Amino acid sequence: MSLDKSYNVSSLVRIRKNFTVNKILYLMLIPFIAWYLVFLYKPMYGLLIAFKDYSLWKGFSGSPWVGFENFITFMKSPYFLRSLKNTFLLSFYSLLIGFPIPIILALLLNEVNTKWYKSTIQTMTYLPHFISAVVIAGIVVNFLAPSNGLINILIAKFGAEKIYFLIKPEYFRTIYITMNVWKEAGFAAIIYIAALGSIDPQLYEAAVIDGAGKLRKLISITLPGIAPTIIIMLIMRIGKLLDVGYETVILLYNPATYETADILNTYIYRAGIQGGEYGLATAAGLFNAVVAFTLVFSANKISRKVSETSLW
Repeated sequence: MSLDKSYNVSSLVRIRKNFTVNKILYLMLIPFIAWYLVFLYKPMYGLLIAFKDYSLWKGFSGSPWVGFENFITFMKSPYFLRSLKNTFLLSFYSLLIGFPIPIILALLLNEVNTKWYKSTIQTMTYLPHFISAVVIAGIVVNFLAPSNGLINILIAKFGAEKIYFLIKPEYFRTIYITMNVWKEAGFAAIIYIAALGSIDPQLYEAAVIDGAGKLRKLISITLPGIAPTIIIMLIMRIGKLLDVGYETVILLYNPATYETADILNTYIYRAGIQGGEYGLATAAGLFNAVVAFTLVFSANKISRKVSETSLW
């Protein structure tokens, strides 16, 4: 008992000493902790709306409980399967096409030896990330305009008939994915460029001595060196399979393209904000979050077994 007591006392002394030495750093953490508590954890209480027939006039406490009725209504909706399918397909194609491109871009930039040229290309590729989604959508709409859009002007120059891309459901996914790849690829590549910088240069020197070419160095050193980063980013991306950027979709879609453009988040927007069905919209959002958590947990477990790399 005396040993346990002395150990606890020494631990308290260490904690107090650590706090005294680093008290400024701990004080600097307070605003961030407060922000998380107020804006991320406190709003979780509002998830109970998913189990209520919520009314703005009755308030949270006055609205009656309905159990899982909102979830049943959501899943029986004629728009449920369509929005779930569109969400999954948009995310899957974005993952399939958009995930490798930042890696390829980082690998290409890593091979550039001219510093100013490398910096220029890197700056040009990640700048679109900082442009508002509204501006990006406006650029896309203008480029694809049926009468005076640049794409249709080029089509007409080649003697083909102009196409009104934004009312054709079959073009929506291609437009959305291409736009997001252009907007986010350069910024996403920064993580992989940083990972490439952490690889020991002596490994490359040893490979050159052994007669390895660029392809052999890529396969044997570069890709294994950034593999943990790729796996972690992939796990996080899988967790967002049902979290498609609805702001951009809302800016681009219209009733003519609902067949391929209507996703879970736009359904939540129409039901909750426009239709006033707050309980139904919250239930749909909670369903989305539960599926995302399941995907992250499953991907993390598989990754830990296969590659011994995981988030936790």
